[in-house]
Amino acid sequence: MENRNGLLVQTFLTEATGRVERDAALLMVEALPPGKRVTLGGDKNYDTREFVRELRGMNITPHVAQNTTNRRSAVDERTTRHAGYEVSQRKRKRVEQSFGWMKMVGMLRKVKLRGIEKVGWLFTFTGAAYNLCRLRNLMAGT
Repeated sequence: MENRNGLLVQTFLTEATGRVERDAALLMVEALPPGKRVTLGGDKNYDTREFVRELRGMNITPHVAQNTTNRRSAVDERTTRHAGYEVSQRKRKRVEQSFGWMKMVGMLRKVKLRGIEKVGWLFTFTGAAYNLCRLRNLMAGT
């Protein structure tokens, strides 16, 4: 999702294992065109030394929420001191809003399809429908 308008940029469906979300994020950012500096936001699950190191190696600034529960965060002050980090943390809820919309309106709460390919197609289709509704709302606001 991009932060400015809350539109979904890419979807990627995996089986949930607890670690696979970070792997999927790395696969998606590898597809980005090189050269331009970008940021990547995420929740506390993404605050690991390995993930942050991988992002920095790809010239991506990790704007993930700091997990300081019984440990030190992998995201240090060179990232958190900038105003853009705070903006990313405020906009992070839009990702959860899109998931909420896709579950309630897009009927993904209880999927009737089986298999990664079929469910992945439905997830991408529902994400596109979310973007169309979001664009309609954005256009109405201008």
